[in-house]
Amino acid sequence: ELGWISKVHVNRPAVVRHAERIKKWRTVKGNWQAAWLLKAVTCMDLTTLSGDDTPSNVHRLCFKAKHPIREDLLKALDMHDKGITVGAVCVYPTRVTDAVNALKAAGCNIPVASVAAGFPSGQTPLETKLAEIKLAVEYGAREIDIVISRSLVLTGQWEGLYEEIRQCREACGEAHMKTILATGELGSLANVYKASMIAMMAGSDFIKTSTGKEVENATFPVGVVMMRAIKEFYWQTGNKVGFKPAGGIRTAKDAITWLMLVKEELGVEWLTPELFRLGASSLLEDIEKQIFYHVTGSCALQHDLAMA
Repeated sequence: ELGWISKVHVNRPAVVRHAERIKKWRTVKGNWQAAWLLKAVTCMDLTTLSGDDTPSNVHRLCFKAKHPIREDLLKALDMHDKGITVGAVCVYPTRVTDAVNALKAAGCNIPVASVAAGFPSGQTPLETKLAEIKLAVEYGAREIDIVISRSLVLTGQWEGLYEEIRQCREACGEAHMKTILATGELGSLANVYKASMIAMMAGSDFIKTSTGKEVENATFPVGVVMMRAIKEFYWQTGNKVGFKPAGGIRTAKDAITWLMLVKEELGVEWLTPELFRLGASSLLEDIEKQIFYHVTGSCALQHDLAMA
């Protein structure tokens, strides 16, 4: 439906002003803060996407995914029996089997997500992208994070973008597909909105801000625009599409602010792992430190949170 995007206009100054207000929101304190942080943990894609990933550090990551917060801290909050785990473990396709086996051995059902489709640049032929997706699914990935070809957005080839994402969706089969827009490389907020709409029309289960490898990653102006697109798509079709900010989200305060923004823009029903994820590799450490301080009243030393 090209008519949906043909006359899109984004009021950039208004979006930027709104984003500045978001940064000044007062955060929650005490037990409320702990509750929001535990919610953030359950919506987190715990990620390792390094060139030096090995089976051992993936196994370690999977253990942390199952036990994201120390058991004694959860007991102090009376949350030890609530099954607090991260939303997914995200790795490269070659490490999917390691993650699947580690989680199976740990006796938990946390899904494994794999980046694919020429991540992070997207500068590979479509045939290669589709083959990579199929291999990741074959290895056991239940979620696939694809990345779009930015050139199709920058040159206005919307039908070509739709067709590429549609074929990726078909290649994913039963796996959920998160479409990474790499918003820092799309040129304008209007392009972010249009790419969001096209990705949802093509069957994406989630739209995601960034690969985490761009110069500019998840920002609040981009988040507002993408969530408004999700809301419009829901009004038009009745289909709920998830949202995932990723890249540069490192502090507990950042995580809570993103949760609050989703609650304000999309509603409480989006605050579940099925419709909201936080892409992060170092965020969990700060969240666990904040919970440690809330429970004990003192700052955590390095040996207190060794697994972080």
